[in-house]
Amino acid sequence: MVISPPIYTRVGPAMALEQPVLRAIPEIEHWFRNQWLKHKAPFYSSVDLRNSGFKLAPVDTNLFPGGFNNLTPDFLPLCIQAAVGAVEKLCPDAKNVLLIPESHTRNKFYLQNVAILRYIMRQAGLNVRIGTLIPEITQATEVELAENGSLLLEPLRRVGNRLGVEGFDACVVLLNNDLSAGVPEILQGLEQIILPPLHAGWMTRRKSMHFAAYDQVAMEFANLIGVDPWLINPYFERCGKINFQERRGEECLAGYISEILDSIRIKYNEYSIAQEPFVIVKADAGTYGMGIMTIKHVDEIRDLNRKQRNKMSVVKDGLSVTDVLVQEGVYTFESIDDAVAEPVVYLMNTAVVGGFYRVHTSRGPDENLNAPGMQFVSQAFEMPCSLPEPEGKADCAQNRFYVYGVVARLASLAAALELEKMEAAQGPTHEVLLS
Repeated sequence: MVISPPIYTRVGPAMALEQPVLRAIPEIEHWFRNQWLKHKAPFYSSVDLRNSGFKLAPVDTNLFPGGFNNLTPDFLPLCIQAAVGAVEKLCPDAKNVLLIPESHTRNKFYLQNVAILRYIMRQAGLNVRIGTLIPEITQATEVELAENGSLLLEPLRRVGNRLGVEGFDACVVLLNNDLSAGVPEILQGLEQIILPPLHAGWMTRRKSMHFAAYDQVAMEFANLIGVDPWLINPYFERCGKINFQERRGEECLAGYISEILDSIRIKYNEYSIAQEPFVIVKADAGTYGMGIMTIKHVDEIRDLNRKQRNKMSVVKDGLSVTDVLVQEGVYTFESIDDAVAEPVVYLMNTAVVGGFYRVHTSRGPDENLNAPGMQFVSQAFEMPCSLPEPEGKADCAQNRFYVYGVVARLASLAAALELEKMEAAQGPTHEVLLS
C-alpha cells in the first residue's frame, strides 16, 4: 500500500556516523569510482537499512527490486539517467528489452512497479515487451494496474537459444523475478544478455555470502574514513542443516545466537548503549520478509511453539528452510506519524536513484517491518541522496539521505563481489554483468 500524498514527521537521533562521512566526501567518492573500475555493478538493487542513531547498517540487499512504484516521481529522471548509463556500458546499440516479472498478476501494486520499470527503460531509449512465465497465459493478456492503465503480458517464445515474444527479438532479457523456485528451463542456455544473471536468484544466492562480502567492503571503507566498522556492519553467522519442525540443528542455532548476543553486549558497553541486544533469525535464501523472527534471549529459540516453527520452516514458493542467517538486530529509531519506519534505498548500476520509507503501525523498533500491514511513504526522501550539505544545519535531511546512499552503495558493491565469486565458481556463461 502506498500513502500518497504522505503527511509525516521523521523522528530519530542524529547519526553518529554522519559527520565522519561528510568530512570525507571527496575521499569516499574517489574510492567508489576506483571500486567500480575494478568490479561489475549489479544492474539494479534495493537495500533495506536500519538507523539506530549509534549505528546504520544494511540488513538485506535485493537484486530484483520490486518497488519502483514507491519512488516519488521526482526521482524518475535519476532512474532514467542511470538506466541510460547502464545500457551504454552494456550494449550501446541495444534496442529491444524483454522484461520478465514475477507471476503476481493479483498483486496490482507489484504490477505498478513493472509499469514504472517499463517506463524507465523506454525513456532510456529501448523498446520493451513483457513476457510472462505464467503457463496459463497462452496469448497476449491485459492486466489492470493499481492506478490507471494496464499491462500487456505475453507468453514467452523461444527459438533456439533466443527468447522473445511474438514478433519481438530481444537483445537483453531483464529479470524482475527472483527465481526463488529455480531457473525455468526456458531461461537456461540463452545467448542473450540476462540481467541480473541467473545465479543472482534465490535458488543459488545466499544472504550469508552477501554479508561475508559486505564484511570485506565495510572493513575497507571504515579504515578509509577512520571509524569502527561495527557502526555500519551487523554481526552474523550462518547455521546450516536446520529443521524447525523436527527440531534438528537447534543447539547449533542456539550457540550462534548466544555468541552474537554476547558480542553485541560488548559493543553496547563500549559505546554506553542502554538498549537490549537482540538478533534476527532469517532464512538464508528468500525475500518478502518470510521466515524471520526477533530473538532477545537464547531460550526463546528452544521454546518455539508449533505456529512459530511452521512459520520459520517455509518461505516464498513453498521452499523449505534448511539454512538460516543469525544476524545482529539493529534498532530503527525513525518514525513516520508515530509509526516505526526504515529507509529503503534504490540503485541502478552504480547510482543511487531514490528511496522511500517502509512503515509499519503495529511493529516495534526491534522487529522486521517487511510484513503484512506495511506501508510505503514515497515522499520521505525530500532531496536526492547525492546532494549533502556538509556545512548545513544539524540533522539536515539531505545529509542523512547522503549517508544512507553511501551505506547502500557499500551493500551494492558487496553484491558485486558476491556475484563475481559465484560467477567464478560456476565458470563461463552467457550471463553478463555491467563492465
